[in-house]
Amino acid sequence: MTEPAPAPGDALPPDPFVSGAMNLRDVGGLRAGSGSTRHGVLFRSGNLARLDADGTRALAELRLRRIIDLRADDEVAREPSRISGLDVVTQRVPLFLGSVESFFRDDLSLDEMYRRLVDDSSAGVVAVVRGILADQPVLVHCTVGKDRTGVTIALTLAAAGVDAEAVVGDYARTEGLLPPRRNRRIVEMLRTMHPEAVHLEDLATRSPAPVMRALLDDVTHRYGSAEEYLRAHGLADDEIVELRRVLLKPGA
Repeated sequence: MTEPAPAPGDALPPDPFVSGAMNLRDVGGLRAGSGSTRHGVLFRSGNLARLDADGTRALAELRLRRIIDLRADDEVAREPSRISGLDVVTQRVPLFLGSVESFFRDDLSLDEMYRRLVDDSSAGVVAVVRGILADQPVLVHCTVGKDRTGVTIALTLAAAGVDAEAVVGDYARTEGLLPPRRNRRIVEMLRTMHPEAVHLEDLATRSPAPVMRALLDDVTHRYGSAEEYLRAHGLADDEIVELRRVLLKPGA
């Protein structure tokens, strides 16, 4: 898959190296009109269950004040985050209504899963945005950092005024950041459990730009914008203003 190219003048954010953390990156440097998103404010990643000592130290160097974990209770119990010793607020916001396993069992497409997340987990999405407003720097993560994190970060960025193609491009980056060895292992394991599933590889390994573009278009069609989606589910006008202040750096 080819990711959307950054618009002229856009700076791709530097990816901090945190040993044991998959798909961790700063969402700074994304174009927002004549400005861009700030570096060092909002990070996203997969789970933190495989951090080694070096990884924990590297994570501490990001000076995070809050970590927002979007995983369900069973996922957290199975793979607890290795963040002991970090002076950080941990906020739990389980986003899926139902188990991760159910999405593979029901053989949902990414489009359908994301539509359900937007429709069924709106209170959780708003809670994440409020967590981002409460403390920075902040890290939002789920298990892989692709779907729950991808949708939540995309809605947050779009509501703050980040250009739609920059939001789509940030989402699409995930596919290139998932280790091929991990993908092969996960797909092989899941295929033994769901041999007839059509959407299995998409659910496990892919973040296609057209899927996120379609989701943002659908939210705009139904609500008017990502900003209005958040407003419709309880986010106040002053919180939208603060979100823009926190995330965006005005243009020169």
